[in-house]
Amino acid sequence: MNTDPIADYLTRVRNAIKANHRIVEIPASNLKKEITKVLFDKGYIANYKFEDTNAQGTIKIALKYNAITKIPAIRTLVRISKPGLRQYAGVENMPRVLNGLGIAILSTSKGVMTDKEAAKLNIGGEVLCHVY
Repeated sequence: MNTDPIADYLTRVRNAIKANHRIVEIPASNLKKEITKVLFDKGYIANYKFEDTNAQGTIKIALKYNAITKIPAIRTLVRISKPGLRQYAGVENMPRVLNGLGIAILSTSKGVMTDKEAAKLNIGGEVLCHVY
């Protein structure tokens, strides 16, 4: 039993990057799928694929590396809101990640999105993680 599936998702991606893997497989959920879509839209991962082989399904993520230097596109992936201490941010106190160079992924009433998209829509939400 996994008490924090989002932390497990982020840890699997972090471990795959440290081991220089090209593809990582993660058990699927709707929230994980939405986080994967945000990472793809912002250019942090090369590609993704949802497979429904069993009841839960899996997410296959192709990690993105620089072609010459082999440095990963995701340098840091940090879980912010934890099951024991949820972190929420309103519009007025939206987190700035790496002075605007990184993104904060939020779970809002309008769905999962970045901090910049939430600020444009003038909504707040639960800060899931920081990516840069």
